[in-house]
Amino acid sequence: MKSKTAIVTGANSGMGLATTIELALQGYHVILACRSEERGRKALNEAIAATGSKQIELMLLDLGSLSSIRQFVEQFQSVHEKLDVLINNAGVVSLKREETSDGFEMAIGVNHLGHYLLTRLLLPSLLHAPEGRVVNVASGAYKFGKIHQEDPHLTKGFNVVKSYGQSKLANVLFTRELAYRLEGTSVTVNALHPGAVGTSIGVNRNTGFGTKIMAFLAKTPFFLSPEEGARTAIYLAIRPEVKGITGEYFYEEKIQELKPHAMDEATSQFLWNWSAEQTGLPYDLELNKN
Repeated sequence: MKSKTAIVTGANSGMGLATTIELALQGYHVILACRSEERGRKALNEAIAATGSKQIELMLLDLGSLSSIRQFVEQFQSVHEKLDVLINNAGVVSLKREETSDGFEMAIGVNHLGHYLLTRLLLPSLLHAPEGRVVNVASGAYKFGKIHQEDPHLTKGFNVVKSYGQSKLANVLFTRELAYRLEGTSVTVNALHPGAVGTSIGVNRNTGFGTKIMAFLAKTPFFLSPEEGARTAIYLAIRPEVKGITGEYFYEEKIQELKPHAMDEATSQFLWNWSAEQTGLPYDLELNKN
């Protein structure tokens, strides 16, 4: 049997690396989608050493760059006929307002818009799989999130809570809207809260600010290990009992009831259309549902 193929974004450390290792142990061909070649190669070597698998590869992907995302997808589709699992795991927290190379506020740009474009461009590959699965790593932080429709890039009144909360709410709304639009296809889309995991998410992508703080917090008993945090993502990626379930939000491998604002259809449609405009995509999906 030909092995299944999975892409894991942000796979160079933390939950992404733990997810990569477990999927490789399950026999998947896993692509580590990483922004840094140096960190990516270190993670690749670590994953190969941990699994003995020869089916792990590194591909460079900067979710803060629309052109990088398009290049990544073009490269992937030139080699791979199908994609069985896409795990949108990468995430950032910006303590001060920063922008991506395309001028997007960093958190909404990387955590949502980057994954929005990546997922939509990879839909043909997911539809070629017998049972394509999209797994979005969200967060319980969606509960205090709001989509700031008048200023999604938070050019005024920025703070880290507004920034991160909005991006994580966007993950949940995107999950539900995409699942609705993919109804009748073989592709399912689910989101999850991994719990409080000790990772490098609070570390500045360029300066490294926050490294020591996060390293300290990761050792406290209040934080899960990356392996523990990755469990629900792996569950949604591979377990047969999840087949056909779509548009849901999971925590500890169980479906959770969402807060009303995360199920608001008007907000969901606004976010979808705005995201399409920002990333240069049409509003509607062009799908072959047969």
